[in-house]
Amino acid sequence: MLNPSFRSLMWYLLCGTRGGPNRLRILEELERSPANANQLSSSLGLDYRTVRHHLKLLEQNGAVARPVGDAYAAPYELSPYLAEHFPVLRETILAPDRRRRTPKWIGAAVRHGRGSSE
Repeated sequence: MLNPSFRSLMWYLLCGTRGGPNRLRILEELERSPANANQLSSSLGLDYRTVRHHLKLLEQNGAVARPVGDAYAAPYELSPYLAEHFPVLRETILAPDRRRRTPKWIGAAVRHGRGSSE
């Protein structure tokens, strides 16, 4: 079962913000194999600085990790928790018919003033 707080965080990072689609592309690429920012930039056709920005956000929020540390060109990979739950995440909040709809638990929080804006 996916932790509800993590699910809400991932919904916000991947569906609730303008950069979400690129962050999702990065996670899907990392699901296939570990990669560094330069490799991701090349394979996804994104600016290197954009990829670094998204990786930083994903790392700060526990979605990706660098198992060998901050060494130059160290590869990123999905965090162990996300790697285990990525299929569930994909089914519950990343399904194509759900991407543009706000989940009930987030909509209620926004209506009651508990949502954050970007």
